[in-house]
Parts: sequence; C-alpha cells; structure tokens
Amino acid sequence: MLNPALLATLTANAAHLYRENGERAMPWPLAFIIAPLVLHRATRESLPRTVRANLNAWVADHPVEHAGFARRATSLKGSVQEGMRFGLRNGVLAVDADGGLIASLARGKGHTLAKDSDVQQIVARAGFVGRWLTKIEQPATVFVVLGVTP
Repeated sequence: MLNPALLATLTANAAHLYRENGERAMPWPLAFIIAPLVLHRATRESLPRTVRANLNAWVADHPVEHAGFARRATSLKGSVQEGMRFGLRNGVLAVDADGGLIASLARGKGHTLAKDSDVQQIVARAGFVGRWLTKIEQPATVFVVLGVTP
C-alpha cells in the first residue's frame, strides 16, 4: 500500500476533489494528512460520511484513531514525499502558481478497480478527505487539530 503510484493517486484524488469543492488548489502540506487518514483501516472506516462533519468533533469522538495518527503521519512522511515526486514526474499532480497541488486525472480510461476492492475504497475516501478539508480555511488548523506539525 505504500507504492508511489498509489500514494500519488490518493493525493491526486484528494487534490482533485479539494479543488472541485473549494475552488482553489489543495495546499501541498495537506498531502501528508491524506495517507495516514485513509491507509489505516480503522481510521478510514471511522471517517464521517458527510463533509458537514466537524474535524474537531471527529477527533473528540475517535480518540483511539487520533492517538495513533501522529505516529502514522510521521512514519508515512517519506512515502508520501516519494508519491508526490512520482505524481509530479508522471503528470498526475502539478503545482499551480500559488504552490497548491492540482490533479490531472484521466477519468474513465485505463484499468478500472473492482467496485468493492480495498484500493477503490481507499482512493474514494482520499477524495472524501480532500472535499472535507476544504471546509477548513487554514491548513495549519488541520495540523493542530490532528496533533502533528507540517
């Protein structure tokens, strides 16, 4: 699950839906939040089903998932960086003039994932997290609430 192509896809899907719902590019530090939220099954499954959910409330309601988040985020840092480099080199990700991440996703082309596969669910939840994070104006707020530093 830590291969650069998958991590680039997670970041791209989050960036795509972030921009689509927030009308601006995703701040690049948020890429380091996506993977630890969606790759860990218990955390992924505990994420809210609606973007109207408040991040502070989610953290308060899920202390077990939150407790391991900082350790997961730190351990995934190098893999996320490698995934971003892979995505930038292969045109899946780009950086806009303001330094935000934008995605270039070819929808409907190439291999289609099985509807109920773990990978499909992980990619879909990454998109959800991208949409969810548009509700928070400052990326630093996300890091503070989750107890990590950019």
